[in-house]
Amino acid sequence: MTKILSKLLMLFGCLLCSTVLSAQDNQPQMADLMRSNGKIYVVVAVCLTILIGLFVYVFVIDRKISRLEKNKD
Repeated sequence: MTKILSKLLMLFGCLLCSTVLSAQDNQPQMADLMRSNGKIYVVVAVCLTILIGLFVYVFVIDRKISRLEKNKD
């Protein structure tokens, strides 16, 4: 009984997701507006800066942890 119920809930969830996805527009209006104003490059630059900062932070933390593990032994 629970298998049938779980399958029905999964089917209902998939149908709901497909309904929501088909209701969206095909053209992203905000991205077109930002691209036409040239602001999309600012968004990309900020995202890249944050991503590079996170990679540098993880690299530095990894080096510190490796150094602590080496000093422990």
